[in-house]
Amino acid sequence: MSSTEFKNYYAILGVNKTAGVDEIKKKFRKLALKYHPDRNQGNKAAEAKFKEISEAYDVLGDENKRSKYDRFGQYWQQGTTDYPGTSSGRNKVNTKVDSNNTDFSQYGNFEEFINELLGRFSTPDASSTPRNHSSPGFAKNSNYQDFGGVRPGSANSEASINLTHAEAFRGTTKHLNLGQETVEVRIPAGAKPGSRIRLAGKGKFSSYSQQQEDLYLNIQLNPHAFFSFEGDNLICEVPITPDEAVLGSSISIPTPDGAVNMKVPGGISSGQVLRLRGKGWSSPQGNRTDLLVRIVVATPQKISSQEKEYYEKIRDLRSENPRESLQGISL
Repeated sequence: MSSTEFKNYYAILGVNKTAGVDEIKKKFRKLALKYHPDRNQGNKAAEAKFKEISEAYDVLGDENKRSKYDRFGQYWQQGTTDYPGTSSGRNKVNTKVDSNNTDFSQYGNFEEFINELLGRFSTPDASSTPRNHSSPGFAKNSNYQDFGGVRPGSANSEASINLTHAEAFRGTTKHLNLGQETVEVRIPAGAKPGSRIRLAGKGKFSSYSQQQEDLYLNIQLNPHAFFSFEGDNLICEVPITPDEAVLGSSISIPTPDGAVNMKVPGGISSGQVLRLRGKGWSSPQGNRTDLLVRIVVATPQKISSQEKEYYEKIRDLRSENPRESLQGISL
């Protein structure tokens, strides 16, 4: 997103700048369920709105990204106080992007300022300006592996690539423009936050080796309206009615590859987690983790007069007092 395409993410989600994480998450889920493509087949406006609110939550739902967004405004993706050195001998530009203190006279043109701001070039001498692919990109000879198996050297470049949950779960192929070349990579099924792609020879130029180093792409997933990660497993929240909580029930649960029926035992409490084994995230080796289902007992907000009458009868007949253990408690 360029500075001319600045979006007010707070306005998009309909929250104040002082909104807490829980409020932002609750608002996003409400909007995401409303505009989700599965509920708006063929509705391009709803699809665009869903992408917009997902983009907003991706920033405001992340403490680090939100801090940069609040601080640097439309320049939040580039905003920082430390920039790479260049051939002119400048090792640090100690200024904020959105301030009026930047000395543009030290740059030959605005493009030079942007190049240094983004760390686009590494220039060991005035005659050599090889590219540093610090923006997301892919190559056909890339390798996929988890963070734990990689210890890139300090000369290597880092970037991020955003995927939808569907792309990451099933695998996908991306074509991206790296400036003077378009490169391609197949992302295997099971990519997840914390995974990375290694692109051999697609990183920044090393003045020491006189070669381009590797580029490491960190996998990031756009937020999903229903699923999220808890460790290697997926987790979701499913509402049930009070009678289902008391009597038990069999309910339909969405999973990444289709709905399944799950038995809810009678007497379950709100917040209790049930496990669907082998229905979670896939892995590059073809294994499946579990899907954790957090039960939420949904209190009905609108009931008929007959329902009210029966609830009153249940109240009068109730034999259990859930607050009995609280009697006699004091300081």
